[in-house]
Amino acid sequence: MQNAKDSFYVALRNRLAVINPARTVTLRAVQRPSIMVEEAEPPQVQLANDIFVLRWRAETVNLQLPSVLTQTTCEIRYATSGSQQNAGLDRGRALTEMDKELLAMLTPLQTQKLNFTQTPAAVMQTFVFWTEPTLSPVEVLRDQLSRTATVTVFAFEEQGE
Repeated sequence: MQNAKDSFYVALRNRLAVINPARTVTLRAVQRPSIMVEEAEPPQVQLANDIFVLRWRAETVNLQLPSVLTQTTCEIRYATSGSQQNAGLDRGRALTEMDKELLAMLTPLQTQKLNFTQTPAAVMQTFVFWTEPTLSPVEVLRDQLSRTATVTVFAFEEQGE
């Protein structure tokens, strides 16, 4: 399932770079699109503003098909406090913009599965695909608005995985 998770993340990261090239973050001294996998970064006390954070949840395997189908739930959390020039009074608009970006990143609902254990990444024979997102209600914590989108990610296991 790791190849599927990596492929999903890289597809979203690359799509965000096209959708909104200005939405970047500097993490570990590297500027990159504002999306990260929670388990691959240092722990954070509070959800950072203006960044999409992927959190992997339950994973299951369906052995009843001709090929093994794995699925995992991905929570995509994001938050904003609006802009400084508007004293945060535009935080609702900023969250709506992030909603739009997320929906655009998730479309189309598939990507080629890649193996990132080698450089360059090797193209595999199957695709990673996912459901349309379910968006949670907006949460308010002091000056920050946040939301969680949930998608189920599927992939067929290939020989050697």
